[in-house]
Amino acid sequence: MQAPRWARATPIDVTRITERLYLTRGDRVRNLSAFAVLLVLAAVIASAGVVSDSTATVIGAMIVAPLMTPILGTATAIVLADRRQILHGIALTAGGGAAVVVIGYALGLLTQGDVVAATNSQVAGRVSPGLIDLLAALATGGVGAFALVRSDVSDTLPGVAIAISLVPPLAVVGLTAESGAYDESLGALLLFGTNVAAIICTGVVVLLWSDLRDAAVAAGEPVGALGRRTLAVLAASMVVLVVPLALGTWQVVQEQLVIAAARPVADDWAHDQGWEVTDIELRQGTLHITAVGRTFKADDAALRAALDDAGLADLPAEVTLVAGGSRSVPVS
Repeated sequence: MQAPRWARATPIDVTRITERLYLTRGDRVRNLSAFAVLLVLAAVIASAGVVSDSTATVIGAMIVAPLMTPILGTATAIVLADRRQILHGIALTAGGGAAVVVIGYALGLLTQGDVVAATNSQVAGRVSPGLIDLLAALATGGVGAFALVRSDVSDTLPGVAIAISLVPPLAVVGLTAESGAYDESLGALLLFGTNVAAIICTGVVVLLWSDLRDAAVAAGEPVGALGRRTLAVLAASMVVLVVPLALGTWQVVQEQLVIAAARPVADDWAHDQGWEVTDIELRQGTLHITAVGRTFKADDAALRAALDDAGLADLPAEVTLVAGGSRSVPVS
């Protein structure tokens, strides 16, 4: 299906897009040095933001990070069937990603205490990706590719950089690996891989729809044959990603169902004890209940019995009582 005129790429757009995304063209040293400097700075900012649990700092790293350039460059090269630029884009993305992980790991060595999901919201938000993350990444890739074709909406690219999470999850990979939380490292790496694959796939779709290949021919740009195998590989990569993301989504849903069942039980117990429940969460298979009161005296046996009666007999639980100070009590 041919794109409407307002969405169709022109020969001028092709020149602008390739000059912007192909870092090995033009002044190669200048382009690659700028990429490297911005990437290192973004990695330091993201890692520091994660360690300090600062959302604003992490957003700053998203804006600075240059990884969108080689990723969208890879999508463009796939559409134009430029094998050399495809390899360059993949190499820059993979090499840049590895560098961010190393920087995150190094910063973790300088940090006191573990940087893990249980104590850090920036980590917790990036180690359990689900299908909603894939949906957001697909939409973000579409916006990024459309902004490339339409120079008059290219000002939206900083917003695209904020919307998609590229450098922060890589920083989380390094920080959690240094803390020994390798399962969380894999979760953050899955989020990064999901975002990259989604950007490339939707970028390819949008650029093909915008008739970029025809515009490239008119601009004198080399255009190779786009084989079905390439498109099949892209489709297969999305299918492969859907499986673990669906499992992650299912796990989150199950956790929320458990919390929903436990909350009224905990609230009733706390009311009888003269306490007030302020937070309930499920971490690593254990229900964590935080309650506020005046003394550290509470009947944990009554809570255990109430949870058992609610069908949660197999669920370990722990109550953190806050009364000036705090004390954690296993519920048994």
